[in-house]
Amino acid sequence: MTTLKVPGATLYYEVRGTGPALLLICGGVYDAAGYAGLARALADRYTVITYDRRGNSRSPLDGPDGPQSLPEHADDAAALLDVAAAGPAYVFGNSSGAIIGLDLAARYPDRVRRLVAHEPPLFDLLPEHDELMAMVDEVEKTFAAEGPVAANAVLQRGLDMGPADSADDERAPGGGPAETPDPETLAMFGRLEHNFGFFIGYEVPPFSRYVPDYAALSGAGIVPAAGEASIGQPPYRAALALGERLGTAAASVPGDHGGFGQQVPAFAARLDELLRAAQ
Repeated sequence: MTTLKVPGATLYYEVRGTGPALLLICGGVYDAAGYAGLARALADRYTVITYDRRGNSRSPLDGPDGPQSLPEHADDAAALLDVAAAGPAYVFGNSSGAIIGLDLAARYPDRVRRLVAHEPPLFDLLPEHDELMAMVDEVEKTFAAEGPVAANAVLQRGLDMGPADSADDERAPGGGPAETPDPETLAMFGRLEHNFGFFIGYEVPPFSRYVPDYAALSGAGIVPAAGEASIGQPPYRAALALGERLGTAAASVPGDHGGFGQQVPAFAARLDELLRAAQ
């Protein structure tokens, strides 16, 4: 575990295992520890890179908290690959981490060998786009007037993903593991109070308005992934729509929006299969 100075922040990151590089980009409020189980499960086949995104947990900003730039987060991912990977890397991103991965693949195609984008909340691809954008505007206004808890209530109502997948419940990665959390995960829970407010107030609005460069992503080795237990939810439908937009079928993966944390062995095996299909 070490740190990397990037413009405007210092990134905390960890490297496990041996083999081709695999960068795991988290979304929501969790940090590198949310991927600890998945990283351990894949470390016998990959050099797995996990990190706390800027502004979260152990990756402080140089200045005060404020609205985040999704391309800046993709720049961070590229900088990490420059120091921790020898050549193009495999990438997996969940939720907003999947959108960061898409921007990384579009603007740094030489860094990405293959990207599995797990349920990216690409609201521009959904038929209820206007309603979702109005909801995002309301989240932003509510955060400014009443704080993160009230703003999160607006987000939960708008996404209607159920109690296990609400933004608030992302404080336990993917709704929380079925077994007793290990010490690493328990330590993460103590860091997430700040992350929760940062996510609701400074990431949800700008990230939700982001539209990828779909032309740049065509033929770029993007694999949209949708959870078997997420059917009908907005990120699930966005993954399917992304596949249609890029001319490829979305892959089915175990679990729901947080399957990577709930069904680690099965999810790791499926992710490995999707990544190896590029060879």
